[in-house]
Amino acid sequence: MHIHILGICGTFMGGLAALAREAGHKVTGCDANVYPPMSDQLEALGIELIQGFGAEQLALKPDLFVIGNVVTRSSEGRFPLMEAILDAGLPYTSGPQWLAEHILQGRHVLAVAGTHGKTTTTSMLAWILDQAGLAPGFLVGGVPLNFGISARLGQPGSPFVIEADEYDTAFFDKRSKFVHYRPRTAILNNLEHDHADIFPDLAAIETQFHHLVRTVPAKGRIVVNAREDALQRVLSRGCWSEVQRFGARKEEPGALRSRGEPQAFDVLRGALKVGRVEWSLSGEHNQLNALASIAAAEHLGVAPEAACTALGSFQNVRRRLELRGEAAGVKVYDDFAHHPTAMRTTVNGLRRRIAPAERILAVFEPRSNTMKLGTMKAQLPWALEEADLSFCNQAGLAWDAKEALIPMGAQAQVCDGVDALVAAVLKAAKPGDHVLCMSNGGFGGIHSQLLEALAARG
Repeated sequence: MHIHILGICGTFMGGLAALAREAGHKVTGCDANVYPPMSDQLEALGIELIQGFGAEQLALKPDLFVIGNVVTRSSEGRFPLMEAILDAGLPYTSGPQWLAEHILQGRHVLAVAGTHGKTTTTSMLAWILDQAGLAPGFLVGGVPLNFGISARLGQPGSPFVIEADEYDTAFFDKRSKFVHYRPRTAILNNLEHDHADIFPDLAAIETQFHHLVRTVPAKGRIVVNAREDALQRVLSRGCWSEVQRFGARKEEPGALRSRGEPQAFDVLRGALKVGRVEWSLSGEHNQLNALASIAAAEHLGVAPEAACTALGSFQNVRRRLELRGEAAGVKVYDDFAHHPTAMRTTVNGLRRRIAPAERILAVFEPRSNTMKLGTMKAQLPWALEEADLSFCNQAGLAWDAKEALIPMGAQAQVCDGVDALVAAVLKAAKPGDHVLCMSNGGFGGIHSQLLEALAARG
């Protein structure tokens, strides 16, 4: 089969393209921004990439067009190829549906859903299953350092671990992507209001999560964060599968026990508390991610003790508190955090890792659709309160970042563009500082610019 992917350079669609190529399909694709590193990864797989969405691509005559959710119907004519497909009545489908029908069918799917921590938890779970000899396939919204790739097919019939995003599927299918995956094991890690361009409120997202719950079979398992009231509301709408809760606030005896291993989760909790799992990750959120992944792996017969051993060699994911370099005594980090809760968690994770006297300089851009709308701007002071200084990129925002950050006083600065941010950080940074750059995009290459400027100054 020859498939042509519209929006191929997104993380999900790029991973889908890699899976399709590995499965033996001919793959071509197009996007408005064909650039490294995704373009390099895809071209290395022999996938032809085309810049833009021109109608002339119909001449490729693929068997099927696979449509990413970057494609819209608009009066600006941004996607003439999509209009040509519709006019000609040619076959097309969404990325999640193609994945479900051609990759996931007949496999034990383990889906990881939640507002935060999906990528890390998916990577943890895939690594645990890999170390248990199950040779899983996976599709992750990032690059797990243990694997060096974001997607692989796995052995025929092996389990498949997938990052289950609640964002909409396509312009013609407004259900969440994860509804297509039909998991036997589902992790519901947490749930907050996000994607304000799609969901008007938290209740709307809860409805989509319940659609996911409805697809898990009676012999399946739903692993749920017991701390999240929103997830308890989701389950209260109806649940027909085994439920394994983790993270109970009081951690009462037996709260983490599994039916099959009555003492195993108590052993696990003790191991995490006293540090018997030796890893480089920090923060309670990663302990919770670990608990979720271990509970999911146990559903496939992997003993929690074996899962703990595997996590001891887990190396995290690129762009998760990733140290990009050090210059003039200043360390510069890159992190994907963009939702206020994720930003707070990331700053807290770094704070726990460094010496008490060392400073954190948080540099961020409100780049996601939710943050661009200003929906959560009031939460930014809370998100950044553990940072010593914060620097916000105002460029591209329709709301006033200075006004939103007034409660932070002199601890916050607002700059119009990356160049101004670099100059401001360079002026403030001192040896021993930690500069934490947070964005769900490339952030204009600010990491390398900061390191070069610091080196020149030093």
